[in-house]
Amino acid sequence: TQDNEVGDGTTTAVVIAGELLKKAEELLDQEIHPSIISNGYRMAATKALEILNEIAIPVGKDETEMLKKVAATAMTGKGAEVALEKLSKIAVEAVKTIVEEVDGKLKADTENIKIEKRQGGSVEDTALIKGIVLDKEVVHPGMPKTVRNAKILLLDSALEVKETEIDAKIRITDPEKLQRFIEQEERMLKDMVDKIANAGANVVFC
Repeated sequence: TQDNEVGDGTTTAVVIAGELLKKAEELLDQEIHPSIISNGYRMAATKALEILNEIAIPVGKDETEMLKKVAATAMTGKGAEVALEKLSKIAVEAVKTIVEEVDGKLKADTENIKIEKRQGGSVEDTALIKGIVLDKEVVHPGMPKTVRNAKILLLDSALEVKETEIDAKIRITDPEKLQRFIEQEERMLKDMVDKIANAGANVVFC
């Protein structure tokens, strides 16, 4: 869609498309072949792009005020007017953070920007985090809420004793054997934790 591809100009796109269809209908009434009409529209689109490139004003990544005006224009009409100044500033800062030079041109992959929504508060509470926000609860209330100079370990599986691939059952009738079985599982988990600690990681995500 227009909004997904460009992020703005949806109303303009609908109005122009409506006018093009209206004029196309008039041409069809004059018995002009549809292929001629579509070819004419393609030629007109090419010419329009040429003119746009001629009148376009280049904007550098350091022209913050101009970029903020562009962002504010794109946000107008989307319910952001209450905090337009702040949001346009955040949008520009976010894009400038991820912009890269590719083949002599500046490009920004917006997939590298994540918008995380939270209930409560207001639009004015919006903030730019130059990093990543993970919506996860701490496992234990005694764990630290802030870690400076973190050494992060990412695991693609849970810290637990995995079940065997063999479909088997263990029947334990002796309470002592049950206790030993539990202790063995605890030792295996402790070995995993010790390996993580020895690796120097102090923040683990799994």
